[in-house]
Amino acid sequence: MTTAGEPSGDDDTAWGAEAPASVVRPFLLTAGRIAGGDSLVPPMPIETQVVSTDMGLAALDALVFDQHRDIIAVCRQPQSLAEIAAKLRMHLNVIRVLADDLRADGQLALYAPQADSARDATVLRRVIDGLRAIPDSRGAIRER
Repeated sequence: MTTAGEPSGDDDTAWGAEAPASVVRPFLLTAGRIAGGDSLVPPMPIETQVVSTDMGLAALDALVFDQHRDIIAVCRQPQSLAEIAAKLRMHLNVIRVLADDLRADGQLALYAPQADSARDATVLRRVIDGLRAIPDSRGAIRER
Protein backbone atom coordinates (compact mmCIF):
# COMPACT_ATOMS: atom_id res chain seq x y z
CA MET A 1 0.00 0.00 0.00
CA THR A 2 1.38 3.40 -0.93
CA THR A 3 0.36 6.83 0.18
CA ALA A 4 -0.41 9.62 -2.20
CA GLY A 5 2.65 10.85 -4.05
CA GLU A 6 4.79 7.79 -3.26
CA PRO A 7 5.80 5.42 -6.01
CA SER A 8 4.82 1.80 -5.64
CA GLY A 9 7.40 -0.73 -4.44
CA ASP A 10 7.49 -2.25 -7.93
CA ASP A 11 8.72 0.97 -9.51
CA ASP A 12 12.40 1.21 -8.43
CA THR A 13 13.21 3.82 -11.06
CA ALA A 14 10.80 6.26 -9.43
CA TRP A 15 12.90 6.14 -6.25
CA GLY A 16 16.10 6.66 -8.23
CA ALA A 17 17.38 3.20 -7.32
CA GLU A 18 20.80 2.30 -8.63
CA ALA A 19 21.67 -0.92 -10.36
CA PRO A 20 22.43 -3.72 -7.90
CA ALA A 21 26.01 -4.16 -6.74
CA SER A 22 28.07 -7.05 -8.04
CA VAL A 23 26.90 -10.45 -6.88
CA VAL A 24 30.49 -11.71 -6.77
CA ARG A 25 31.59 -12.20 -3.17
CA PRO A 26 34.43 -9.90 -2.00
CA PHE A 27 36.67 -12.81 -0.91
CA LEU A 28 36.53 -14.16 -4.46
CA LEU A 29 37.72 -10.83 -5.89
CA THR A 30 40.72 -10.78 -3.56
CA ALA A 31 41.42 -14.54 -3.55
CA GLY A 32 40.77 -14.53 0.19
CA ARG A 33 43.39 -11.86 0.93
CA ILE A 34 42.54 -9.02 3.29
CA ALA A 35 43.89 -5.49 3.51
CA GLY A 36 46.39 -5.17 6.32
CA GLY A 37 46.50 -8.94 6.76
CA ASP A 38 50.21 -8.66 7.49
CA SER A 39 50.46 -7.25 11.01
CA LEU A 40 53.72 -5.52 10.08
CA VAL A 41 52.10 -3.51 7.30
CA PRO A 42 48.96 -1.58 8.28
CA PRO A 43 46.21 -1.14 5.67
CA MET A 44 46.40 1.91 3.42
CA PRO A 45 44.53 4.90 4.83
CA ILE A 46 41.19 5.61 3.15
CA GLU A 47 42.43 9.02 2.03
CA THR A 48 45.29 7.48 -0.01
CA GLN A 49 45.19 9.07 -3.46
CA VAL A 50 45.18 6.71 -6.44
CA VAL A 51 45.80 7.57 -10.09
CA SER A 52 46.18 5.40 -13.19
CA THR A 53 49.62 5.22 -14.77
CA ASP A 54 50.27 5.39 -18.50
CA MET A 55 50.92 1.64 -18.42
CA GLY A 56 47.57 1.04 -16.72
CA LEU A 57 45.67 3.16 -19.22
CA ALA A 58 47.42 1.42 -22.13
CA ALA A 59 46.44 -1.99 -20.73
CA LEU A 60 42.86 -0.97 -19.95
CA ASP A 61 41.23 -2.94 -22.77
CA ALA A 62 43.41 -6.01 -22.21
CA LEU A 63 42.55 -6.45 -18.51
CA VAL A 64 40.78 -9.71 -17.75
CA PHE A 65 38.88 -8.72 -14.61
CA ASP A 66 36.12 -6.11 -14.81
CA GLN A 67 36.99 -4.82 -11.34
CA HIS A 68 40.58 -4.05 -12.35
CA ARG A 69 39.36 -2.32 -15.49
CA ASP A 70 36.81 -0.29 -13.51
CA ILE A 71 39.39 0.84 -10.95
CA ILE A 72 41.86 1.98 -13.59
CA ALA A 73 39.12 3.73 -15.57
CA VAL A 74 37.79 5.64 -12.56
CA CYS A 75 41.34 6.65 -11.58
CA ARG A 76 42.05 8.62 -14.74
CA GLN A 77 41.73 11.53 -12.32
CA PRO A 78 43.19 11.16 -8.80
CA GLN A 79 40.71 9.55 -6.42
CA SER A 80 40.89 8.51 -2.79
CA LEU A 81 40.37 4.86 -1.90
CA ALA A 82 37.09 5.87 -0.24
CA GLU A 83 35.87 7.60 -3.43
CA ILE A 84 36.75 4.58 -5.55
CA ALA A 85 34.87 2.24 -3.20
CA ALA A 86 31.81 4.51 -3.26
CA LYS A 87 31.81 5.01 -7.03
CA LEU A 88 32.26 1.31 -7.79
CA ARG A 89 29.99 0.19 -4.93
CA MET A 90 32.65 -2.17 -3.62
CA HIS A 91 33.89 -2.83 -0.10
CA LEU A 92 36.76 -0.54 0.93
CA ASN A 93 39.04 -3.43 1.90
CA VAL A 94 38.49 -5.08 -1.49
CA ILE A 95 39.52 -1.81 -3.15
CA ARG A 96 42.61 -1.68 -0.92
CA VAL A 97 43.69 -5.18 -1.98
CA LEU A 98 42.96 -4.71 -5.69
CA ALA A 99 44.59 -1.25 -5.78
CA ASP A 100 47.71 -2.66 -4.16
CA ASP A 101 47.78 -5.47 -6.76
CA LEU A 102 47.45 -2.94 -9.58
CA ARG A 103 50.19 -0.80 -8.00
CA ALA A 104 52.49 -3.84 -7.88
CA ASP A 105 51.82 -4.38 -11.60
CA GLY A 106 52.68 -0.72 -12.34
CA GLN A 107 49.14 0.14 -13.44
CA LEU A 108 48.30 2.46 -10.55
CA ALA A 109 50.27 4.99 -8.53
CA LEU A 110 49.34 5.34 -4.86
CA TYR A 111 50.13 8.38 -2.75
CA ALA A 112 49.57 7.75 0.94
CA PRO A 113 49.49 10.71 3.33
CA GLN A 114 52.41 11.19 5.68
CA ALA A 115 51.88 9.39 8.99
CA ASP A 116 52.37 12.59 11.01
CA SER A 117 49.52 14.37 9.21
CA ALA A 118 46.98 12.16 11.00
CA ARG A 119 48.02 13.73 14.30
CA ASP A 120 48.09 17.29 12.97
CA ALA A 121 45.29 19.32 14.60
CA THR A 122 45.31 21.87 11.76
CA VAL A 123 44.12 19.19 9.33
CA LEU A 124 41.22 18.36 11.63
CA ARG A 125 40.40 22.08 12.02
CA ARG A 126 40.30 22.52 8.22
CA VAL A 127 37.98 19.51 7.88
CA ILE A 128 35.65 20.90 10.57
CA ASP A 129 35.65 24.35 8.93
CA GLY A 130 34.91 22.76 5.56
CA LEU A 131 31.99 20.80 6.98
CA ARG A 132 30.60 23.90 8.63
CA ALA A 133 30.77 25.74 5.29
CA ILE A 134 28.31 23.25 3.75
CA PRO A 135 24.80 24.73 3.84
CA ASP A 136 22.07 22.75 5.57
CA SER A 137 18.85 21.67 3.86
CA ARG A 138 17.45 25.21 4.15
CA GLY A 139 20.56 26.72 2.61
CA ALA A 140 21.77 28.26 5.89
CA ILE A 141 25.43 28.07 6.85
CA ARG A 142 26.26 27.29 10.48
CA GLU A 143 27.92 29.93 12.57
CA ARG A 144 31.30 29.18 14.09
